[in-house]
Amino acid sequence: MKIAMIISTPFPPEEGIGFYTYNLSRKLIEKGHEVTVITRGKLGPEFSFFEGIQIIKVPFIPLYPFHVKIHGFLMNRFFRSIENDFDLVHLHTPLVPVLKTSLPMISTIHGSLLGNAQAIELVDLKSAGNRIMTRYVSFPLIKKLIMRSDRVTTVSKPVSCELKEHYGLDKVEIIPNGVDEKQFTPSEPKDEYLLYVGRLTYGKGLKDLLKAVKNVCRMCPLKLLLVGEGELENHLKRFIKSEGLEDDVQVTGKKSHQELVEIYQNALLFIFPSHYEGFPTVVLEAMSSGLPVLVSDIPAHAAFIKDFDNGVLVKKGSVEDLSQKIILLYENRDLRKQLGNRARETVMENFTWDKNSREFEELYKQVLTIED
Repeated sequence: MKIAMIISTPFPPEEGIGFYTYNLSRKLIEKGHEVTVITRGKLGPEFSFFEGIQIIKVPFIPLYPFHVKIHGFLMNRFFRSIENDFDLVHLHTPLVPVLKTSLPMISTIHGSLLGNAQAIELVDLKSAGNRIMTRYVSFPLIKKLIMRSDRVTTVSKPVSCELKEHYGLDKVEIIPNGVDEKQFTPSEPKDEYLLYVGRLTYGKGLKDLLKAVKNVCRMCPLKLLLVGEGELENHLKRFIKSEGLEDDVQVTGKKSHQELVEIYQNALLFIFPSHYEGFPTVVLEAMSSGLPVLVSDIPAHAAFIKDFDNGVLVKKGSVEDLSQKIILLYENRDLRKQLGNRARETVMENFTWDKNSREFEELYKQVLTIED
């Protein structure tokens, strides 16, 4: 099969959707298929290859707040010239354009966006703007995409419920995220630090985490690594300074995938107190690395984390509960080991890219058979 993967984020990958597309594409190529990733570029088209994946960057003009419509117009105009090179199209939200094509079209909705918007803290004008953009730009875009798709998939049961609630979508296929279990492997930790990996952005519960760390560091000799970048980075640095946490919290910025492998392996505990998620890949990476994970009890986490079995759930937004459970895990090495082992087993059984790509390959065949 010749597959066009269409995204709106950087490629080679720099964040979640990019890495999802990269890993799925790589596995499909191993199975003998041809994959082209098509995304935003600059003023002119660009063609390149990355690890066997052809990349096409279509012209794009980042004229906010009209960038989404501009992207859609330029993508459709360009795609008409290459449409006959493919058997099917696979689009990945968010902000991917609605493609006008006669080819069979599969859309993967990684999150309803409305649920995410509700979790955005109104801390500045940009956060308010994000809520408005979601409601009046992203929401209608996803609605059109759903209507024009032959099949719709999503990453978890909670997101499928949101799609039914917000978009009236009754038929959606759930294909969970995957992780490279051969890259993210366990190791005996060499340091005693707490770890957060992800965007430093709205709705991630990062203020909850910093407040909990302030409580914990009074009793335990621990540090926190915040790995990532995002809109709240400077805001969080100011908060760290105002709370006297400069010696206890390190904001590292973005790290490469290879650097992340070692960061996961050397951590004591992974913490992800997000107020909303679709299906967070970073939690799977930590679990695959044999780390005990402490995550908020939101539906996306509760769908695959069994409390005190393969991870620990903490009440969303509760600094007290988060503080107590960090201390509990710090003081109980055997429990950490048990949780880490079960976390790794969970990934191996359910969340590898081999499993994910097999399910998509079968779906592609079904769609092409229907078309034929």
